[in-house]
Amino acid sequence: MLTGEDGMKRWVVAACAALMLVATLAAAAQAQQTSYPTRPVKLFIGFPVGGLLDTVSRIVGEKMGTLLGQQFVIEARPGAGSTLATAALAKSAPDGYTLMMINDNLAINPSVFKSIPYDSTKDFAPVGFVGSAPLVFVGHPGLGLKSIKDLVATAKAKDGGLTYGSVGPGSLPHLTTELFTSAAGVKMQHVPYKGGAPALNDLVGGHLNTMMTSAVVSKAHIDAGRFTALAVASKQRLDVLPQVPTMAEAGYPVEAAYWFGLLAPAGTPPAVIAKLEATLIQVLAMPDVKKRLGDLGAIVTPLGAKDFGDYIQSETVKWADVVKKAGLKFE
Repeated sequence: MLTGEDGMKRWVVAACAALMLVATLAAAAQAQQTSYPTRPVKLFIGFPVGGLLDTVSRIVGEKMGTLLGQQFVIEARPGAGSTLATAALAKSAPDGYTLMMINDNLAINPSVFKSIPYDSTKDFAPVGFVGSAPLVFVGHPGLGLKSIKDLVATAKAKDGGLTYGSVGPGSLPHLTTELFTSAAGVKMQHVPYKGGAPALNDLVGGHLNTMMTSAVVSKAHIDAGRFTALAVASKQRLDVLPQVPTMAEAGYPVEAAYWFGLLAPAGTPPAVIAKLEATLIQVLAMPDVKKRLGDLGAIVTPLGAKDFGDYIQSETVKWADVVKKAGLKFE
């Protein structure tokens, strides 16, 4: 028969054993997170291989892999405005081995699609902001446009007959051009394409009048005289196009850029997020990375996890307001 003293001793032993087990498990989990990563990391992108987002992901992923000792494998899952890849990320195990180089679509899609299979805020854990590639407003040289002032005058004269292309309804170029036409008080005809390549081909051929696109795909055409650069939608002129004024200089302070940052599934251990965040900031401080991204027309603007999360929220509100004010409807 157990005495009160014996019972107390057994209780103390059991409690100590339980505490030791909890401590052991916690130490094991911490060790696993500290040694992360121990195998290759998948890095989703929501657009085809060869585009701006793919190029940025490879530059950043290669350097992060070198610092962390494991390869970052780019996995393109294009389609539905990047919602397919983003949904796949939301369903991935929150262990740090599946990440995504997200872009501005994360903030735009909630206002464009009637329903998306994830919550843009609750289902993800921001890691860090990489930077942005401001849009460039270009026109076909056959129009004789030399400036945004010329564009506004021509748009008013044609009264809706001037066309502009985009990579699809609800895309950043579409919404940004609507923002501009609203500010300028002009009408332009939207011509959506299924991707950038066919739109660019039509602009080169003169079947399309104007388009907002990135410097990475437009600079060669601008240099060759196939496009006329009218303005850049950024606060400052681009180093790769120093002769092109900003939209603000042209009288219309419209700012928009393809932006990109690193995202993980919600529930990813804080220690893993912190390690990825620190590594990303270290990579973005490398001179060769800055140069390679700068040559693409990108502006490197590192932000930590919290600030990146705040930025996503502000961009989501911004584009929801643009869609509402423009009265845009999407099927």
